[in-house]
Amino acid sequence: MTDTTTVLVAGDDFIAPDLFSAALSNALGDALPDTGLTFRTLRTRWPNEPFGPVGADAHGNGGVKEASGTEEQVLEALGDASVALTQMAPFTARVIREAPQLKFIGVARGGPVNVDVSAATAAGIPVTFTPGRNAAAAAEFAIGLMLAALRRITFADAALKEGMWRGDYYAYENAGLELDGATVGLVGYGAIGAIVARVLRAFGARVLVSDPYADPAKAQAESVELTSLDDLLRRSSVVSLHARVTPETRHLLNAKNLALLPEGAVLVNSARGDLLDYTPLPGLLESGRLGALALDVYDIEPPPADWPLHHAPNVITTPHLAGATRQTADRAALITAAEAARFLRGEQPRHIANPEVLTGGRS
Repeated sequence: MTDTTTVLVAGDDFIAPDLFSAALSNALGDALPDTGLTFRTLRTRWPNEPFGPVGADAHGNGGVKEASGTEEQVLEALGDASVALTQMAPFTARVIREAPQLKFIGVARGGPVNVDVSAATAAGIPVTFTPGRNAAAAAEFAIGLMLAALRRITFADAALKEGMWRGDYYAYENAGLELDGATVGLVGYGAIGAIVARVLRAFGARVLVSDPYADPAKAQAESVELTSLDDLLRRSSVVSLHARVTPETRHLLNAKNLALLPEGAVLVNSARGDLLDYTPLPGLLESGRLGALALDVYDIEPPPADWPLHHAPNVITTPHLAGATRQTADRAALITAAEAARFLRGEQPRHIANPEVLTGGRS
């Protein structure tokens, strides 16, 4: 008699359920000849409906953040599934408590922010994630924002569509700047920052990096200069953020240190909104301390209608699109499925948020 493993593939409008199921079937192949797979599906509406916190109490405590769908939807979809693959579905403490058969959660994101990892750990459930899934996409997007800001691309486009021929951008005081020969500061030097640095060097830019966890030998080999954040801000005509958000990095850039920027500097944030204190930005743009600002992430998403930067000069805004490529979706599904396949074969996952569960696990 063949044993069957039931798997919930909880996709959305970016990573569809069938991407997960096809990837897992391919990853397993004939590795488990005595075990069949049965798939249960759930499809939430992200990104056509925004994500948000799920399962928090009236005071905002508990639950998970950046999730799509409801606890009830996940519990109904789980059924007897012991393995779950998802990107955005909420796996709260309640879901984990009410699904005692669940033994593995694979999250197709850079971090499992839609999972209560503490609750999963207490239940002995390994939770995996997919670092680097969108590194190429996010790096390309950051470079695109830099070029758009430095060369006035989006501003000229908008003006021309309104019937204005911005020939004044050829005036010396209004002309754009080149990456060739520029000093660009990268705050954070993980997978994305390293790709951005490589592309910038190809343009001929000098690259400074502020990251307390960066490997000095790696930085030297890749021809980037490690320095302090304050020194980076003083010396860089372009600054791009690529760090993770932690309690220590929240508002890492703020009114005090942004004042160190050279006059007319360009600031790019396509990483996380909480890295940047948005309050001083309108004033910095008005004064000219910031020559341009390019944003893909925000302190509130989406920004409210009365957000001051909607009307500030020289601002480029995009709706959190840095990772939005088909390759990112395909790659995320493949990495997540590979982790689930390792678990099902009795092997150790490579990217696990709670490695302490590997000695036990939910029985």
